[in-house]
Amino acid sequence: MNRPLAYPLRGRPVPALPVAQVVLGKPVEEVAALLPRLFNLCRVAQGVAVRAALGLELATGWQEALRQEILREHVAKLCLKWPALMSRPAVPLPRDWTHDAQAARLALFGAGAGMPHDVQGFAGFMEQNNGVAPVLRAIDQLFQPDEGCRAALPFASARTVFDPTAQENSVATRRAGHPVLHHVATTHGRGPLWSALAVAYELDALLAGEAPRLWHAPGMAVVTAARGLYGIRAEVENGHVATFRRLTPTDHLTAPGGALEQSLASLPATRARALAPLLLSILDPCYPVSLEPVQPREPDHA
Repeated sequence: MNRPLAYPLRGRPVPALPVAQVVLGKPVEEVAALLPRLFNLCRVAQGVAVRAALGLELATGWQEALRQEILREHVAKLCLKWPALMSRPAVPLPRDWTHDAQAARLALFGAGAGMPHDVQGFAGFMEQNNGVAPVLRAIDQLFQPDEGCRAALPFASARTVFDPTAQENSVATRRAGHPVLHHVATTHGRGPLWSALAVAYELDALLAGEAPRLWHAPGMAVVTAARGLYGIRAEVENGHVATFRRLTPTDHLTAPGGALEQSLASLPATRARALAPLLLSILDPCYPVSLEPVQPREPDHA
């Protein structure tokens, strides 16, 4: 008797909140205050984008507030969430790490107090037993090359972010030009290690003082957020919102043929259920995504 085959998984995102229906017709200041409160994640990024798109003055210190928001999310992934999913201990940080960047970099990245600059340095970094190196090494060991990977999707930019079709709109988009990220994409594919390393490199850059970016013009704003680029388009009439559209990194992640679909499809069928929770956490959708087995096709009959 033939044994049933195992099949990989697919992700099913929850229906998106109809934000446009919520905000249309409301005064611009009310919408600017409301939007960050509608969602648990990336509140600073959303607040910056909506105010810029609506032509409102940005809050004093918005760039530092956004930098801190992204820092906290990246630290949570590397030091808490991903280790927990691999049954590893959390990565300890100094209590005042947000105010002492050098101490934070030493705790996160080891003796070099920073991520490696080249491929040769990367090999030595991955052998360390402190900081985030063991977390990244464990991800590397769990996923074989090309497992949990997506194809070379076009990188999202401030010009393309409002196109809802599949794009690479992730932290890796911002870091893909680094020689280590290029090396890993070539040797392992655009997969879990590539994505996780991008978060580590961005965390290092932010701790070194790099500032998030904002692109805006009348009725449009795109801002650097913890998961990729976040964009809002809006029109205002008589001080009220007349049209409204937002695109998030998760919209691109979950688009047909996008990174989520491809990454899940490339998991080995026999280990898909074991690997998928960590893979999903690394891809990091900003709203819930359920995982379910793909139904096998009926066998062909003679």
